[in-house]
Amino acid sequence: MTASDTPRAPLRVDRERLWQNLMRLKEIGGYDDGATGLRGVRRLALTDEDAQARRLVVTWMEEAGLRVRVDRIGNVYGERAGEDPALPCVLVGSHIDTVATGGAFDGTLGVLGGIEVVRALDAAGIRTRRPVEVGFFTEEEGVRFGTDMLGSAVTAGRIDLAHAYALTDADGATVRDELVRIGFDGSAPEVRPVPHAYVECHIEQGPILAAAGVDIGIVTGVQAISWQRLTLHGEAAHAGTTPIEARADAGLAAAEVVVEIRRMCDSGTFGRLRGTVGTLALSPAQTNVIPAGAVLTVDLRNPDDALMAAAETHLGAFVDALHDRHGVSATWERMARTAVVPFDDSVQDVIAASADALGLPYVRAMSGAGHDAQEIAATCPTAMVFVAGEHGGISHTPREYSRPEACGNGVDVLANAVLALAGPVVTA
Repeated sequence: MTASDTPRAPLRVDRERLWQNLMRLKEIGGYDDGATGLRGVRRLALTDEDAQARRLVVTWMEEAGLRVRVDRIGNVYGERAGEDPALPCVLVGSHIDTVATGGAFDGTLGVLGGIEVVRALDAAGIRTRRPVEVGFFTEEEGVRFGTDMLGSAVTAGRIDLAHAYALTDADGATVRDELVRIGFDGSAPEVRPVPHAYVECHIEQGPILAAAGVDIGIVTGVQAISWQRLTLHGEAAHAGTTPIEARADAGLAAAEVVVEIRRMCDSGTFGRLRGTVGTLALSPAQTNVIPAGAVLTVDLRNPDDALMAAAETHLGAFVDALHDRHGVSATWERMARTAVVPFDDSVQDVIAASADALGLPYVRAMSGAGHDAQEIAATCPTAMVFVAGEHGGISHTPREYSRPEACGNGVDVLANAVLALAGPVVTA
């Protein structure tokens, strides 16, 4: 793939409409965040808010002339026909679900940006040899059902549909039942036709672009990700009468795990390891009772597969040793595990040529966050466009913000990359 077909006059999207729609979608699931004093977004997958957002985005797809279909895991695709329907499509997209304390740009920029790409092609009178599809995937965040990139992992064949259907949220609701409840249990096959290429535009969610003073990043790949749920089993006892040396304190053991993960990250032994305990619950959770149990989630990230494996092995041995020190046993549950995913060099080069044609400087960087692109990369040539965020690129918080100009620049790059990959036929 090359950028040789990129038009001499670069394609540009309607930035005002893009921004207006980002702000409109933000209000579905919008809430006033007490911690920041800002307007945040809480739109977990397959909730009523997600259903409302889905319906609005489908409406925008249809208004853009796209033919919409929904597959059996609830992924939504809108197709713009190509001159040769036998050719595989160029797919663009992302997700519209959020974390519980989200912002307006994570995922949604790539989906709404994709719709604007289609509108820009229409406005310019450009037909393409290949079809162009805009999609959004179910439960990218993994917040509600515990598995991130769920919809894209199912369509890529990494997760079986039956397994995905059976996943439950904290209240016991299954993915299957919630798809039916909100009306997005589609009939299209979940394993979709293989695209010619996939390009995803996404806010960076990190500080690299801001530090370089550029709006655009070309993503070289996604680092390895490990999610596990660790349950520690101790013994409840009276806080006042039980001697320290006689305790089997699951809370103490959990605290040691948290500290050890940070020590591992600081040590340098495991390369650029990042570790997070995002949830921690003690039971029976009473002031005067020694905790009998602790459940915590462990999120590890590493750009090196071998060092990730070493970190997991070390942490497992550390947890095993807690039994001898504190009389606490442990069980692990694997929630997610993906290796380092390198992105396609040729698609990266198309994105770079598009940025050059627009006069936009860029840097190349590996993503620290997981994305649907890492799943689709198993099926077709894939790469991503990053857009700079403000406040150090902070994300998964209402402070998440990207300037209108940066968003417009990123989607302009996306548009020209899509056009180069899909192949222009006629310009009116």
